[in-house]
Amino acid sequence: MTELAAVKAALKSQAVETPSWAYGNSGTRFKVFAQQGVPRSPQEKLDDAAKVHEFTGVAPTVALHIPWDRVDDYAALARHAEERGLRLGAINSNTFQDDAYRLGSVCHPDAGVRRKAVGHLLDCVDIMDATGSRDLKLWFADGTNYPGQDDIRARQDRLAEALAEVYGRLGEGRRMLLEYKLFEPAFYTTDVPDWGTAYAHCLKLGPKARVVVDTGHHAPGTNIEFIVATLLREGRLGAFDFNSRFYADDDLMVGAADPFQLFRIMYEVVRGDGLGSDAAFMLDQCHNIEAKIPAIIRSVMNVQEATAKALLVDRSALAGAQAAGDVLGANAVLMDAYNTDVRPLLREVREEMGLDPDPMGAYARSGWAEKIVAERVGGEQAGWGA
Repeated sequence: MTELAAVKAALKSQAVETPSWAYGNSGTRFKVFAQQGVPRSPQEKLDDAAKVHEFTGVAPTVALHIPWDRVDDYAALARHAEERGLRLGAINSNTFQDDAYRLGSVCHPDAGVRRKAVGHLLDCVDIMDATGSRDLKLWFADGTNYPGQDDIRARQDRLAEALAEVYGRLGEGRRMLLEYKLFEPAFYTTDVPDWGTAYAHCLKLGPKARVVVDTGHHAPGTNIEFIVATLLREGRLGAFDFNSRFYADDDLMVGAADPFQLFRIMYEVVRGDGLGSDAAFMLDQCHNIEAKIPAIIRSVMNVQEATAKALLVDRSALAGAQAAGDVLGANAVLMDAYNTDVRPLLREVREEMGLDPDPMGAYARSGWAEKIVAERVGGEQAGWGA
């Protein structure tokens, strides 16, 4: 296989998971902005996700969020997805929108609240079994706002106990993905604030536990690609939550704030054989002022473009420059790949896949946007309140 053919094959086999919540209404902490044609049910979210996959060819799975995507029959929901050429992806838990969790969930000082939270996580494992989903994704808003509010070490003990119980419930071929976040909503201590804390818990739990890297969950200046390289090296990179941020966790479109960072991350993925690993490449975004389906299509394309550039890095030339201590030469190899216009290559790849070379234009011409505005009248639109 020629080098170009290998690049094309990698791009054709790439898969980007889209999040169900990105298709619903969202907004800032001050206001949720409703849009016409927004899904009113998990099934309609899947209908929209099918359009993203139809026009990109690389978005075959959809992550669910419980209880936002709660239904009576999860096996039927999985069939609904399959009928549209999709599969259900990660099951995301929610232990942050109940009044009981004001002081935390699995780390709460009250055993009854902890039991409630763990019960929800076990329910999510049951949903995994019903849908055939591989991954349980955990993010905890747990933490404290004031010094002395709670015992920092005791909270880690409670977290470990809860994770161990849920881990023990995972079936064969299932995984637990533990996400971390620097801060928010807790402002003094966060119980899973960084990749080291998540990694330590995953190591103790066992091989089914992996770390999630959300690209918006770091302090300014954090070298995220170093974290990615380390977790890949240790076999503990479970998934990405791709998005962009300018200040804190904005959940803006991936590649919007710093496309060069996305390229650097994807180079480490390529360098560490991450494209062929079981790491999941997921979007975690909210589209507040832009049209939702086109924004998700554009986000998938941004990941594709960063991946294509990463695949075009001349790794032999880079290794030679590095071995020779040629600082500027090594940097130039990376910059040459980053500055390559890969859009013609991706248009060619799409045509070879039987797709329209212009996904955005194809969606605009499809009439789907007009169809859902006309048909999705009445009912309660999906979204979260603020």
